[in-house]
Amino acid sequence: MKKAMSPILLLLVIAGVFLAGSWYGRQGADKVATPGARKILYYVDPMHPAYKSDKPGIAPDCGMDLMPVYEDGSMGGGGGKAASGPPGSVNVSPEKQQLIGVRVSPVEKAAGTQTLRILGRVAPDETRLYRVNAPVDGWFQEISPVTTGSQVEKDQFLATFAAQELVFSAQQYIFALNGMDRLTESGQESPAKLNPVNSNFRQRIERLQGLGMAASQMEEIRHTREIPQGIKLFAPAAGFVLSRNVSPGQRFEKGAEWYRIADLTQVWIVADVFKHEAKHFRPGMVARVTLPDDPDVILHARVSHVQSQFDATTRTLKVRLETDNPGFALRPDMFVDVELPITLPPAIAVSADAVLDSGLKKTVFVDRGEGIFEPRSVETGWRLGDRIEIVAGLKPGERIVVSGTFLLDSESRMKLVAAGVSGTSSKDPVCDRDVEEGKGKAAGLTSEYQGKTYFFSSEECKATFDKEPRRYAGGPTEKKEGLRPQDLRNVEWRGAAVTASETWGSAPRDMGRTSGSPSREGHQHD
Repeated sequence: MKKAMSPILLLLVIAGVFLAGSWYGRQGADKVATPGARKILYYVDPMHPAYKSDKPGIAPDCGMDLMPVYEDGSMGGGGGKAASGPPGSVNVSPEKQQLIGVRVSPVEKAAGTQTLRILGRVAPDETRLYRVNAPVDGWFQEISPVTTGSQVEKDQFLATFAAQELVFSAQQYIFALNGMDRLTESGQESPAKLNPVNSNFRQRIERLQGLGMAASQMEEIRHTREIPQGIKLFAPAAGFVLSRNVSPGQRFEKGAEWYRIADLTQVWIVADVFKHEAKHFRPGMVARVTLPDDPDVILHARVSHVQSQFDATTRTLKVRLETDNPGFALRPDMFVDVELPITLPPAIAVSADAVLDSGLKKTVFVDRGEGIFEPRSVETGWRLGDRIEIVAGLKPGERIVVSGTFLLDSESRMKLVAAGVSGTSSKDPVCDRDVEEGKGKAAGLTSEYQGKTYFFSSEECKATFDKEPRRYAGGPTEKKEGLRPQDLRNVEWRGAAVTASETWGSAPRDMGRTSGSPSREGHQHD
Protein backbone atom coordinates (compact mmCIF):
# COMPACT_ATOMS: atom_id res chain seq x y z
CA MET A 1 0.00 0.00 0.00
CA LYS A 2 2.80 2.36 0.91
CA LYS A 3 4.58 1.59 -2.33
CA ALA A 4 1.44 2.51 -4.28
CA MET A 5 1.09 5.89 -2.53
CA SER A 6 4.71 7.01 -3.15
CA PRO A 7 4.30 7.72 -6.92
CA ILE A 8 1.12 9.65 -6.24
CA LEU A 9 2.79 11.86 -3.63
CA LEU A 10 5.73 12.45 -5.96
CA LEU A 11 3.40 13.61 -8.74
CA LEU A 12 1.59 15.98 -6.37
CA VAL A 13 4.89 17.54 -5.27
CA ILE A 14 6.01 18.07 -8.88
CA ALA A 15 2.67 19.66 -9.82
CA GLY A 16 2.85 22.02 -6.82
CA VAL A 17 6.35 23.16 -7.73
CA PHE A 18 5.24 23.77 -11.35
CA LEU A 19 2.23 25.88 -10.31
CA ALA A 20 4.30 27.89 -7.86
CA GLY A 21 6.88 28.65 -10.56
CA SER A 22 4.21 29.77 -13.00
CA TRP A 23 2.63 32.09 -10.43
CA TYR A 24 5.98 33.64 -9.52
CA GLY A 25 6.81 34.21 -13.21
CA ARG A 26 3.53 35.99 -13.81
CA GLN A 27 4.07 38.23 -10.79
CA GLY A 28 7.55 39.13 -12.02
CA ALA A 29 6.24 40.01 -15.48
CA ASP A 30 3.51 42.16 -13.96
CA LYS A 31 6.07 44.04 -11.91
CA VAL A 32 8.14 44.80 -14.97
CA ALA A 33 5.10 46.12 -16.87
CA THR A 34 3.69 48.17 -13.98
CA PRO A 35 3.90 51.88 -14.74
CA GLY A 36 4.23 52.56 -11.03
CA ALA A 37 7.85 51.40 -11.30
CA ARG A 38 8.78 55.07 -11.98
CA LYS A 39 10.76 56.49 -9.12
CA ILE A 40 8.92 58.96 -6.87
CA LEU A 41 11.12 61.85 -5.82
CA TYR A 42 8.79 63.35 -3.18
CA TYR A 43 5.21 64.30 -2.42
CA VAL A 44 3.66 67.78 -2.53
CA ASP A 45 0.51 69.48 -1.32
CA PRO A 46 -1.68 70.08 -4.45
CA MET A 47 -3.03 73.30 -2.92
CA HIS A 48 0.35 74.52 -1.62
CA PRO A 49 3.10 73.09 -3.88
CA ALA A 50 5.83 74.56 -1.67
CA TYR A 51 5.07 71.87 0.94
CA LYS A 52 7.11 68.67 0.34
CA SER A 53 7.17 65.30 2.08
CA ASP A 54 9.21 62.12 1.66
CA LYS A 55 6.20 59.92 2.43
CA PRO A 56 2.58 59.81 1.15
CA GLY A 57 -0.13 61.07 3.41
CA ILE A 58 -2.58 63.89 3.98
CA ALA A 59 -1.74 67.57 3.39
CA PRO A 60 -1.75 69.42 6.75
CA ASP A 61 -3.41 72.59 5.39
CA CYS A 62 -6.15 71.47 3.00
CA GLY A 63 -6.69 67.83 4.01
CA MET A 64 -6.13 66.51 0.46
CA ASP A 65 -3.94 63.54 -0.45
CA LEU A 66 -0.33 64.45 -1.14
CA MET A 67 0.59 64.30 -4.83
CA PRO A 68 3.62 62.27 -6.00
CA VAL A 69 6.29 63.91 -8.13
CA TYR A 70 8.11 61.45 -10.40
CA GLU A 71 11.68 61.61 -11.67
CA ASP A 72 10.47 62.22 -15.25
CA GLY A 73 8.78 65.43 -14.16
CA SER A 74 5.18 64.15 -14.18
CA MET A 75 2.99 64.70 -11.16
CA GLY A 76 0.09 62.77 -9.67
CA GLY A 77 -2.60 61.85 -12.14
CA GLY A 78 -3.74 58.87 -10.14
CA GLY A 79 -2.72 56.37 -12.78
CA GLY A 80 0.88 57.45 -12.98
CA LYS A 81 0.54 58.53 -16.59
CA ALA A 82 3.05 61.19 -17.63
CA ALA A 83 1.68 64.29 -19.35
CA SER A 84 2.61 64.48 -23.02
CA GLY A 85 2.84 67.76 -24.88
CA PRO A 86 4.81 70.99 -24.66
CA PRO A 87 6.90 71.71 -21.56
CA GLY A 88 4.73 72.49 -18.58
CA SER A 89 1.80 70.30 -19.66
CA VAL A 90 0.08 68.63 -16.73
CA ASN A 91 -2.02 65.51 -16.40
CA VAL A 92 -5.03 65.77 -14.07
CA SER A 93 -7.35 62.87 -13.41
CA PRO A 94 -11.12 63.43 -13.71
CA GLU A 95 -11.49 62.97 -9.94
CA LYS A 96 -8.94 65.65 -9.22
CA GLN A 97 -10.46 67.99 -11.84
CA GLN A 98 -13.75 67.77 -10.02
CA LEU A 99 -12.05 68.27 -6.67
CA ILE A 100 -10.20 71.48 -7.62
CA GLY A 101 -13.05 72.81 -9.75
CA VAL A 102 -11.55 72.62 -13.25
CA ARG A 103 -14.04 73.66 -15.93
CA VAL A 104 -13.38 73.86 -19.67
CA SER A 105 -15.19 75.78 -22.38
CA PRO A 106 -14.89 75.77 -26.19
CA VAL A 107 -13.27 78.72 -27.98
CA GLU A 108 -15.58 80.50 -30.43
CA LYS A 109 -15.15 83.37 -32.85
CA ALA A 110 -18.29 85.37 -33.22
CA ALA A 111 -19.63 88.89 -33.46
CA GLY A 112 -22.02 90.14 -30.87
CA THR A 113 -23.02 92.81 -28.45
CA GLN A 114 -21.26 93.17 -25.15
CA THR A 115 -22.61 95.21 -22.27
CA LEU A 116 -20.07 97.47 -20.63
CA ARG A 117 -21.01 97.99 -16.99
CA ILE A 118 -19.47 100.83 -15.02
CA LEU A 119 -20.19 102.75 -11.84
CA GLY A 120 -21.32 106.36 -12.17
CA ARG A 121 -21.76 109.25 -9.75
CA VAL A 122 -24.56 111.81 -10.00
CA ALA A 123 -23.43 115.44 -10.22
CA PRO A 124 -25.36 118.70 -10.74
CA ASP A 125 -25.44 120.11 -14.24
CA GLU A 126 -22.91 122.97 -14.10
CA THR A 127 -25.09 125.04 -16.44
CA ARG A 128 -27.93 124.77 -13.88
CA LEU A 129 -25.89 125.51 -10.77
CA TYR A 130 -26.36 128.90 -9.05
CA ARG A 131 -24.03 130.40 -6.45
CA VAL A 132 -25.28 133.27 -4.26
CA ASN A 133 -22.27 135.34 -3.11
CA ALA A 134 -21.87 138.48 -0.99
CA PRO A 135 -21.69 141.56 -3.27
CA VAL A 136 -20.34 143.84 -0.48
CA ASP A 137 -19.21 143.69 3.13
CA GLY A 138 -22.06 143.60 5.63
CA TRP A 139 -24.00 141.55 8.17
CA PHE A 140 -27.19 139.48 8.26
CA GLN A 141 -30.34 140.79 9.89
CA GLU A 142 -32.90 138.04 9.19
CA ILE A 143 -32.53 134.43 8.02
CA SER A 144 -35.26 132.24 6.48
CA PRO A 145 -35.75 128.59 7.60
CA VAL A 146 -34.29 127.34 4.31
CA THR A 147 -31.46 124.89 5.04
CA THR A 148 -29.19 122.53 3.12
CA GLY A 149 -31.30 120.03 1.16
CA SER A 150 -34.39 122.26 1.09
CA GLN A 151 -36.25 122.70 -2.16
CA VAL A 152 -36.84 126.34 -3.06
CA GLU A 153 -38.80 128.14 -5.74
CA LYS A 154 -37.57 130.99 -7.89
CA ASP A 155 -37.68 134.38 -6.04
CA GLN A 156 -38.31 132.69 -2.68
CA PHE A 157 -37.12 134.80 0.28
CA LEU A 158 -33.80 133.63 1.78
CA ALA A 159 -32.40 136.37 4.04
CA THR A 160 -32.04 140.09 4.78
CA PHE A 161 -28.66 141.78 5.19
CA ALA A 162 -27.39 145.32 5.79
CA ALA A 163 -24.53 147.22 4.15
CA GLN A 164 -22.99 150.62 4.79
CA GLU A 165 -23.56 151.76 1.21
CA LEU A 166 -27.29 150.99 1.35
CA VAL A 167 -28.52 154.31 2.77
CA PHE A 168 -26.54 156.51 0.37
CA SER A 169 -27.40 154.39 -2.71
CA ALA A 170 -31.10 154.27 -1.77
CA GLN A 171 -31.19 158.07 -1.31
CA GLN A 172 -29.60 158.63 -4.72
CA TYR A 173 -32.19 156.30 -6.25
CA ILE A 174 -35.07 158.23 -4.63
CA PHE A 175 -33.59 161.55 -5.84
CA ALA A 176 -33.44 160.15 -9.39
CA LEU A 177 -37.05 159.03 -9.12
CA ASN A 178 -38.10 162.51 -7.96
CA GLY A 179 -36.21 164.12 -10.83
CA MET A 180 -37.98 161.88 -13.34
CA ASP A 181 -41.33 162.83 -11.80
CA ARG A 182 -40.65 166.59 -11.95
CA LEU A 183 -39.56 166.34 -15.57
CA THR A 184 -42.70 164.43 -16.46
CA GLU A 185 -44.99 166.87 -14.64
CA SER A 186 -43.39 169.93 -16.31
CA GLY A 187 -44.07 168.51 -19.74
CA GLN A 188 -40.55 169.40 -20.88
CA GLU A 189 -39.55 165.95 -22.06
CA SER A 190 -37.22 167.07 -24.80
CA PRO A 191 -34.29 164.74 -25.65
CA ALA A 192 -31.79 167.34 -24.47
CA LYS A 193 -33.25 167.27 -20.94
CA LEU A 194 -34.56 163.66 -20.84
CA ASN A 195 -31.32 161.86 -21.79
CA PRO A 196 -29.20 163.10 -18.84
CA VAL A 197 -32.01 162.28 -16.41
CA ASN A 198 -32.41 158.76 -17.82
CA SER A 199 -28.67 158.20 -17.69
CA ASN A 200 -28.55 159.25 -14.02
CA PHE A 201 -31.57 157.03 -13.25
CA ARG A 202 -29.91 153.93 -14.84
CA GLN A 203 -26.74 154.54 -12.83
CA ARG A 204 -28.72 154.56 -9.56
CA ILE A 205 -30.48 151.32 -10.51
CA GLU A 206 -27.16 149.63 -11.37
CA ARG A 207 -25.73 150.78 -8.05
CA LEU A 208 -28.57 149.09 -6.13
CA GLN A 209 -28.21 145.96 -8.28
CA GLY A 210 -24.52 145.93 -7.37
CA LEU A 211 -25.51 145.83 -3.71
CA GLY A 212 -27.62 142.73 -4.40
CA MET A 213 -31.05 144.38 -4.35
CA ALA A 214 -33.74 142.60 -6.35
CA ALA A 215 -36.02 144.36 -8.85
CA SER A 216 -39.06 143.68 -6.64
CA GLN A 217 -37.52 145.63 -3.73
CA MET A 218 -36.54 148.53 -6.00
CA GLU A 219 -40.13 148.64 -7.21
CA GLU A 220 -41.24 148.76 -3.57
CA ILE A 221 -38.97 151.80 -2.96
CA ARG A 222 -40.38 153.44 -6.08
CA HIS A 223 -43.86 153.34 -4.57
CA THR A 224 -43.02 154.16 -0.92
CA ARG A 225 -40.02 156.49 -1.50
CA GLU A 226 -38.63 155.19 1.81
CA ILE A 227 -35.11 154.00 2.54
CA PRO A 228 -35.19 150.27 3.52
CA GLN A 229 -33.42 148.97 6.63
CA GLY A 230 -31.85 146.06 4.74
CA ILE A 231 -31.52 144.34 1.40
CA LYS A 232 -33.73 141.31 0.80
CA LEU A 233 -32.12 138.21 -0.73
CA PHE A 234 -34.19 135.94 -3.01
CA ALA A 235 -33.50 132.57 -4.68
CA PRO A 236 -32.22 133.10 -8.24
CA ALA A 237 -33.83 129.88 -9.52
CA ALA A 238 -35.89 126.89 -8.47
CA GLY A 239 -33.92 123.95 -7.17
CA PHE A 240 -32.34 122.33 -4.13
CA VAL A 241 -30.02 124.03 -1.66
CA LEU A 242 -26.69 122.20 -1.81
CA SER A 243 -24.91 124.41 0.76
CA ARG A 244 -25.85 127.19 3.21
CA ASN A 245 -23.33 129.42 5.02
CA VAL A 246 -25.46 132.04 6.83
CA SER A 247 -26.60 132.72 10.39
CA PRO A 248 -28.37 135.66 12.13
CA GLY A 249 -26.03 138.55 12.90
CA GLN A 250 -23.18 136.98 10.96
CA ARG A 251 -20.74 139.42 9.38
CA PHE A 252 -19.35 138.62 5.97
CA GLU A 253 -16.86 139.91 3.48
CA LYS A 254 -17.37 140.63 -0.16
CA GLY A 255 -17.26 137.45 -2.25
CA ALA A 256 -18.28 135.02 0.51
CA GLU A 257 -20.59 132.22 -0.70
CA TRP A 258 -23.96 132.24 1.04
CA TYR A 259 -26.00 129.65 -0.83
CA ARG A 260 -25.46 127.15 -3.60
CA ILE A 261 -28.63 126.09 -5.41
CA ALA A 262 -28.90 123.44 -8.14
CA ASP A 263 -31.68 122.84 -10.63
CA LEU A 264 -31.94 119.04 -10.60
CA THR A 265 -34.50 118.60 -13.37
CA GLN A 266 -31.52 117.51 -15.46
CA VAL A 267 -28.30 116.09 -14.00
CA TRP A 268 -24.92 114.76 -15.05
CA ILE A 269 -23.57 111.28 -14.45
CA VAL A 270 -19.79 111.17 -14.23
CA ALA A 271 -18.09 107.78 -14.62
CA ASP A 272 -14.44 106.77 -14.35
CA VAL A 273 -13.43 104.42 -17.18
CA PHE A 274 -10.13 102.89 -18.18
CA LYS A 275 -8.45 104.01 -21.35
CA HIS A 276 -9.31 100.84 -23.28
CA GLU A 277 -12.97 101.33 -22.30
CA ALA A 278 -13.15 105.07 -23.02
CA LYS A 279 -12.79 104.52 -26.78
CA HIS A 280 -16.20 102.83 -26.82
CA PHE A 281 -17.93 105.97 -25.50
CA ARG A 282 -18.91 108.38 -28.26
CA PRO A 283 -21.10 111.49 -27.96
CA GLY A 284 -24.73 110.68 -28.64
CA MET A 285 -24.64 107.06 -27.44
CA VAL A 286 -27.46 106.10 -25.07
CA ALA A 287 -26.77 104.15 -21.87
CA ARG A 288 -29.11 102.53 -19.37
CA VAL A 289 -28.97 103.91 -15.82
CA THR A 290 -30.32 102.10 -12.74
CA LEU A 291 -30.10 102.56 -8.99
CA PRO A 292 -28.37 99.72 -7.09
CA ASP A 293 -30.93 99.82 -4.26
CA ASP A 294 -34.00 100.53 -6.41
CA PRO A 295 -34.15 98.47 -9.62
CA ASP A 296 -37.54 99.95 -10.48
CA VAL A 297 -35.90 103.28 -11.37
CA ILE A 298 -34.64 102.97 -14.96
CA LEU A 299 -33.39 106.02 -16.85
CA HIS A 300 -31.60 106.59 -20.14
CA ALA A 301 -28.58 108.88 -20.29
CA ARG A 302 -26.85 110.26 -23.36
CA VAL A 303 -23.06 110.43 -23.60
CA SER A 304 -22.11 114.09 -23.95
CA HIS A 305 -18.38 114.31 -23.37
CA VAL A 306 -15.24 112.24 -22.77
CA GLN A 307 -12.73 114.37 -20.90
CA SER A 308 -9.13 114.26 -22.07
CA GLN A 309 -7.79 114.77 -18.54
CA PHE A 310 -6.21 111.62 -17.10
CA ASP A 311 -6.44 110.82 -13.38
CA ALA A 312 -3.03 109.52 -12.35
CA THR A 313 -4.36 108.16 -9.05
CA THR A 314 -7.13 105.97 -10.45
CA ARG A 315 -5.57 105.67 -13.94
CA THR A 316 -8.91 106.46 -15.52
CA LEU A 317 -10.62 108.96 -17.78
CA LYS A 318 -13.91 110.65 -16.92
CA VAL A 319 -16.98 110.18 -19.10
CA ARG A 320 -19.96 112.52 -18.74
CA LEU A 321 -23.54 111.52 -19.46
CA GLU A 322 -26.66 113.71 -19.28
CA THR A 323 -30.13 112.57 -18.30
CA ASP A 324 -33.50 113.99 -17.32
CA ASN A 325 -34.40 113.52 -13.66
CA PRO A 326 -38.16 113.00 -13.35
CA GLY A 327 -39.37 113.11 -9.78
CA PHE A 328 -35.83 114.04 -8.66
CA ALA A 329 -34.96 110.33 -8.31
CA LEU A 330 -31.27 111.18 -8.72
CA ARG A 331 -29.56 113.40 -6.17
CA PRO A 332 -25.97 114.69 -6.20
CA ASP A 333 -23.28 112.19 -5.11
CA MET A 334 -25.56 109.17 -5.51
CA PHE A 335 -23.98 106.13 -7.17
CA VAL A 336 -25.71 104.53 -10.15
CA ASP A 337 -25.08 101.57 -12.45
CA VAL A 338 -24.43 102.47 -16.07
CA GLU A 339 -24.83 99.86 -18.82
CA LEU A 340 -23.69 100.65 -22.36
CA PRO A 341 -24.35 98.12 -25.16
CA ILE A 342 -21.40 97.84 -27.54
CA THR A 343 -21.43 96.03 -30.89
CA LEU A 344 -18.12 94.27 -31.54
CA PRO A 345 -16.71 92.81 -34.79
CA PRO A 346 -16.11 89.04 -35.04
CA ALA A 347 -13.37 88.06 -32.61
CA ILE A 348 -12.24 85.29 -30.28
CA ALA A 349 -13.25 86.32 -26.78
CA VAL A 350 -12.80 84.21 -23.63
CA SER A 351 -13.59 84.56 -19.98
CA ALA A 352 -11.19 86.79 -18.06
CA ASP A 353 -10.71 83.98 -15.52
CA ALA A 354 -9.18 81.82 -18.25
CA VAL A 355 -6.23 84.19 -18.82
CA LEU A 356 -3.33 84.21 -16.35
CA ASP A 357 -1.48 87.53 -16.59
CA SER A 358 1.99 87.47 -15.02
CA GLY A 359 2.86 90.92 -16.32
CA LEU A 360 5.41 89.57 -18.80
CA LYS A 361 3.12 87.15 -20.61
CA LYS A 362 -0.48 85.96 -20.71
CA THR A 363 -1.22 82.24 -20.53
CA VAL A 364 -4.23 79.96 -21.01
CA PHE A 365 -4.49 76.19 -20.47
CA VAL A 366 -5.68 74.22 -23.49
CA ASP A 367 -7.45 70.89 -22.98
CA ARG A 368 -5.56 68.28 -25.05
CA GLY A 369 -7.84 65.44 -23.97
CA GLU A 370 -7.34 62.51 -21.59
CA GLY A 371 -6.79 64.91 -18.70
CA ILE A 372 -3.79 66.68 -20.28
CA PHE A 373 -3.69 70.49 -20.17
CA GLU A 374 -1.15 72.50 -22.17
CA PRO A 375 -0.04 75.99 -21.08
CA ARG A 376 -0.06 78.33 -24.08
CA SER A 377 1.00 81.96 -24.41
CA VAL A 378 -1.57 84.24 -26.03
CA GLU A 379 -1.84 87.85 -27.14
CA THR A 380 -4.84 89.80 -25.92
CA GLY A 381 -6.75 92.79 -27.26
CA TRP A 382 -9.75 94.59 -25.78
CA ARG A 383 -11.28 93.74 -22.44
CA LEU A 384 -14.93 94.43 -21.64
CA GLY A 385 -16.32 93.32 -18.32
CA ASP A 386 -15.39 89.65 -17.86
CA ARG A 387 -14.47 89.02 -21.52
CA ILE A 388 -11.02 89.36 -23.11
CA GLU A 389 -10.22 89.29 -26.82
CA ILE A 390 -7.56 86.78 -27.91
CA VAL A 391 -5.60 88.20 -30.83
CA ALA A 392 -3.17 85.28 -31.28
CA GLY A 393 -2.55 81.89 -29.70
CA LEU A 394 -5.96 80.22 -29.92
CA LYS A 395 -8.14 78.83 -32.69
CA PRO A 396 -11.91 78.36 -32.78
CA GLY A 397 -12.90 74.89 -31.65
CA GLU A 398 -10.16 74.45 -29.06
CA ARG A 399 -11.16 73.93 -25.45
CA ILE A 400 -9.59 75.95 -22.65
CA VAL A 401 -9.79 75.96 -18.87
CA VAL A 402 -12.02 78.74 -17.51
CA SER A 403 -11.95 77.75 -13.83
CA GLY A 404 -9.20 76.29 -11.68
CA THR A 405 -6.39 77.81 -13.75
CA PHE A 406 -4.40 78.90 -10.69
CA LEU A 407 -3.87 75.36 -9.45
CA LEU A 408 -2.97 74.12 -12.92
CA ASP A 409 -0.48 76.96 -13.26
CA SER A 410 1.16 76.05 -9.93
CA GLU A 411 1.56 72.42 -10.98
CA SER A 412 2.81 73.44 -14.43
CA ARG A 413 5.50 75.69 -12.92
CA MET A 414 6.67 72.93 -10.60
CA LYS A 415 6.91 70.54 -13.50
CA LEU A 416 8.98 73.00 -15.52
CA VAL A 417 11.39 73.37 -12.61
CA ALA A 418 11.61 69.61 -12.18
CA ALA A 419 12.37 69.25 -15.89
CA GLY A 420 15.04 71.96 -15.77
CA VAL A 421 13.05 74.31 -18.00
CA SER A 422 12.95 78.00 -17.15
CA GLY A 423 11.46 80.95 -19.00
CA THR A 424 8.97 81.03 -21.85
CA SER A 425 8.67 78.41 -24.57
CA SER A 426 7.75 79.03 -28.21
CA LYS A 427 6.87 76.87 -31.20
CA ASP A 428 9.48 76.33 -33.89
CA PRO A 429 7.61 77.54 -37.03
CA VAL A 430 9.57 75.19 -39.31
CA CYS A 431 10.08 71.97 -37.38
CA ASP A 432 6.99 72.29 -35.17
CA ARG A 433 8.88 71.71 -31.91
CA ASP A 434 8.73 73.50 -28.58
CA VAL A 435 11.73 75.74 -27.94
CA GLU A 436 12.70 77.44 -24.70
CA GLU A 437 13.18 81.08 -25.65
CA GLY A 438 16.03 81.72 -23.25
CA LYS A 439 18.08 78.79 -24.53
CA GLY A 440 17.23 79.57 -28.14
CA LYS A 441 18.41 83.16 -27.71
CA ALA A 442 21.62 82.05 -25.98
CA ALA A 443 22.37 79.62 -28.83
CA GLY A 444 21.65 82.23 -31.50
CA LEU A 445 18.74 80.25 -32.90
CA THR A 446 16.49 83.28 -33.50
CA SER A 447 15.39 85.29 -36.51
CA GLU A 448 13.56 88.60 -36.85
CA TYR A 449 10.81 89.01 -39.41
CA GLN A 450 8.29 91.84 -39.67
CA GLY A 451 9.02 92.99 -36.12
CA LYS A 452 8.54 89.55 -34.52
CA THR A 453 11.17 87.19 -33.09
CA TYR A 454 11.06 83.49 -34.03
CA PHE A 455 12.89 80.72 -32.12
CA PHE A 456 14.24 77.47 -33.57
CA SER A 457 15.28 74.08 -32.26
CA SER A 458 18.25 73.61 -34.62
CA GLU A 459 20.46 75.38 -37.16
CA GLU A 460 18.75 73.50 -39.99
CA CYS A 461 15.31 74.77 -38.97
CA LYS A 462 16.64 78.33 -38.71
CA ALA A 463 18.34 78.14 -42.11
CA THR A 464 15.14 76.86 -43.70
CA PHE A 465 13.19 79.75 -42.21
CA ASP A 466 15.74 82.36 -43.31
CA LYS A 467 15.45 81.20 -46.92
CA GLU A 468 11.67 81.67 -47.04
CA PRO A 469 10.52 83.54 -43.91
CA ARG A 470 7.23 84.58 -45.47
CA ARG A 471 6.29 80.98 -46.03
CA TYR A 472 6.58 79.98 -42.36
CA ALA A 473 5.69 83.30 -40.71
CA GLY A 474 2.43 83.36 -42.63
CA GLY A 475 1.74 85.46 -45.71
CA PRO A 476 -1.13 85.93 -48.15
CA THR A 477 -0.41 82.68 -49.95
CA GLU A 478 1.25 80.56 -47.31
CA LYS A 479 -0.22 78.25 -44.72
CA LYS A 480 0.40 79.39 -41.14
CA GLU A 481 1.16 77.57 -37.88
CA GLY A 482 4.39 75.96 -39.00
CA LEU A 483 2.91 73.40 -41.42
CA ARG A 484 5.49 71.66 -43.52
CA PRO A 485 5.04 70.58 -47.16
CA GLN A 486 4.72 66.94 -46.16
CA ASP A 487 1.93 67.87 -43.76
CA LEU A 488 -0.24 69.26 -46.53
CA ARG A 489 -2.90 67.04 -47.98
CA ASN A 490 -5.43 69.30 -49.60
CA VAL A 491 -5.15 73.10 -49.65
CA GLU A 492 -7.45 75.39 -51.60
CA TRP A 493 -5.64 77.83 -53.88
CA ARG A 494 -7.96 80.15 -55.79
CA GLY A 495 -10.54 77.40 -55.96
CA ALA A 496 -8.09 74.70 -57.18
CA ALA A 497 -6.94 71.68 -55.18
CA VAL A 498 -3.24 71.51 -54.30
CA THR A 499 -1.91 68.16 -53.13
CA ALA A 500 1.35 67.22 -51.46
CA SER A 501 2.74 66.20 -54.85
CA GLU A 502 2.60 69.83 -56.01
CA THR A 503 5.51 72.13 -55.21
CA TRP A 504 4.93 74.19 -52.05
CA GLY A 505 4.66 77.85 -52.94
CA SER A 506 3.76 77.23 -56.60
CA ALA A 507 0.42 76.95 -58.32
CA PRO A 508 -1.12 73.71 -59.68
CA ARG A 509 -0.17 72.75 -63.18
CA ASP A 510 -3.50 73.92 -64.61
CA MET A 511 -3.70 77.08 -62.47
CA GLY A 512 -2.85 79.74 -65.04
CA ARG A 513 -4.55 78.03 -67.96
CA THR A 514 -7.50 79.87 -69.40
CA SER A 515 -9.93 78.83 -72.09
CA GLY A 516 -7.92 78.11 -75.19
CA SER A 517 -4.60 78.69 -73.39
CA PRO A 518 -2.45 75.53 -73.40
CA SER A 519 0.43 76.92 -71.29
CA ARG A 520 1.03 78.29 -67.76
CA GLU A 521 2.67 81.47 -69.03
CA GLY A 522 1.29 84.57 -67.44
CA HIS A 523 0.58 82.83 -64.12
CA GLN A 524 1.55 85.01 -61.18
CA HIS A 525 1.89 84.17 -57.55
CA ASP A 526 -0.16 85.97 -54.94
